[in-house]
Amino acid sequence: MMRVNLTVNGSEEAVDEVWEGESLLYMLRERMGLPGSKNACEQGECGSCTVYLDGVPVCACLVAAGQAEGREVVTVEGLAQGPPGEERLDPVQEAFVEAGAVQCGFCTPGLIVQTHDLIERNPAPSDAEIREALAGNLCRCTGYEKILDAVRLAAERQAAAG
Repeated sequence: MMRVNLTVNGSEEAVDEVWEGESLLYMLRERMGLPGSKNACEQGECGSCTVYLDGVPVCACLVAAGQAEGREVVTVEGLAQGPPGEERLDPVQEAFVEAGAVQCGFCTPGLIVQTHDLIERNPAPSDAEIREALAGNLCRCTGYEKILDAVRLAAERQAAAG
């Protein structure tokens, strides 16, 4: 057992009694009460558990919790803006809701984090660039068209906001 010290969604945290083989995903969901990132395949194939680790999107199921020592993690919950209790959804989150890209919700957190990263890197992605960026995120409900609509909407709003 070990203690992991890290920053999660802007807050310094210390998590005790983390076992050696524990994943970052398990630590976030079960020990820290952040259920946004979903546990689907546990093999890094579906993207449902995507979080930022030091600003880079990763599958939290493939990262050992101990690897997060001293590092910064941002989850889908951390994308919301404003003080606790008064948070506003991130524009990407809003676009997913408005475009109807949220159905069962299992893939949504990973898709939102990945879309957020895409738009930060490329504010005006083409459909091909969107498809490539989201290729590691699987969805069984939407047929992907609504997801593409949401990414386009979020990018348009980001561009309009300047």
